[in-house]
Amino acid sequence: HHHFEKKGWSESTVVIRFWIIAIVFALVGLASLKLR
Repeated sequence: HHHFEKKGWSESTVVIRFWIIAIVFALVGLASLKLR
């Protein structure tokens, strides 16, 4: 993910965004399982 750093993103910002996306997908997955 070094190409993100060239856009002005710091390492922590990339990691935080990755975790936010991962958590959102996890919540959506759990919600879809509960709806069935």
